[in-house]
Amino acid sequence: MIDALRNRYLLKDLLLILNMAKSSYCYQESSLRRPDKYAELRVDIRSAFEESSQRYGYRRLHMVLISDGFPLSEKVVRRIMQEEGLVVYQKRRRKYSSYKGEISPEVENLLKRDFHAEKPNTKWLTDITEFAIPAGKVYLSPIIDCFDGTVISWTVGVSPDAALVNRMLDKAVDLLGEDEYPIIHSDRGCHYRWPGWIERTESAGLIRSMSKKGCSPDNSACEGFFGRLKNEMFYCRSWEDTTIEAFIEEVNQYIHWYNEKRIKMSLGGMSPLNYRKSLGLVA
Repeated sequence: MIDALRNRYLLKDLLLILNMAKSSYCYQESSLRRPDKYAELRVDIRSAFEESSQRYGYRRLHMVLISDGFPLSEKVVRRIMQEEGLVVYQKRRRKYSSYKGEISPEVENLLKRDFHAEKPNTKWLTDITEFAIPAGKVYLSPIIDCFDGTVISWTVGVSPDAALVNRMLDKAVDLLGEDEYPIIHSDRGCHYRWPGWIERTESAGLIRSMSKKGCSPDNSACEGFFGRLKNEMFYCRSWEDTTIEAFIEEVNQYIHWYNEKRIKMSLGGMSPLNYRKSLGLVA
């Protein structure tokens, strides 16, 4: 304000009216002329943000920069993101429900919201989520490993039917080693209570577990994956001219990126794949 009015009024009069000391004014003027010490860092932060397809918040960007050899604090990254307008898009919508009633006997909730696993293939989570795009509706059925959040297997289709979940389960079972019989936890959706699903789990020696009716926190780790996927891949884009086939490919690409490259704070800033490599679980 003072700079805008200085060509019309004396500086001392403006300082008096605004109750500002001359030293404070001179300090701020000097600060504005000082070179931005974060100029190069701003470029790196924006580049890392774009490389993540605008999906990383300040904590993950901080981990990326640290791994690249930039010693700085999370607060600096957060402030620069705010100044540069780098915002992760978020939106919430009502989730798809597959509950069709008590069509077969319930099973016990064995996990009881304990989603920690000491090794792979001991606790699996599954559910179905819906995407509504102008071209139609698409459904994703994944299995999440509680050990590190890896999406073990998944299927994407245009109908939330038994074939969708059964194909996914068959692919996951094929990946199991000897003496691996994980608990597989789901909600009470009809897909997990039909004979085909029950026969497959029993044949593979899987242990079924179910959430309470209408209690999403009982499967919150799987719900969390759906939330991240939709915030990072779905809600932030327009799908106006996208075909069903192209959208399914986008979902598949995201899940590959999620498993192989997306860093997780709980894994020390590594992706699930790199975490398993660090433990010698995969080559």
